[in-house]
Amino acid sequence: MSGEAARASVLFVCVHNAGRSQMAAGFLRALGGDAVEVRSAGSMPGDRINPVAVEAMREVGVDLTGEQPKVLTPEAVQASDVVITMGCGDACPFYPGKRYEDWVLDDPAGQDLDAVRPIRDEIRHRVVALLDSLGLPVLGRQSA
Repeated sequence: MSGEAARASVLFVCVHNAGRSQMAAGFLRALGGDAVEVRSAGSMPGDRINPVAVEAMREVGVDLTGEQPKVLTPEAVQASDVVITMGCGDACPFYPGKRYEDWVLDDPAGQDLDAVRPIRDEIRHRVVALLDSLGLPVLGRQSA
């Protein structure tokens, strides 16, 4: 490998891009900083981010209020080094040479805050493990 530090790029994909993938992207932005390019998308994006997911993330200092669900495009997959799927099944495009992981997580849709907190905490744990596997430091801050 060359001496240049290439920025890792990660794409989180779920069906509606309204809960799990948005929480994961929020954590990766907060914990990975400028070392990681973060994308999230959905195979059938919702109209807005799940407000309970927004509240759960606010509790740990990560602000998702400016985010919107985005449609999954082949270009987003091609531009990413790591693609992490969360229940989108066959709707997720596959490209050879990409690193794929499937994170099996409960869907926060329709659940209350008490049910979403453990999902949030599991996502944070997996994002920390992802950063470690990429050889990137985990920043100690939760917000900017």
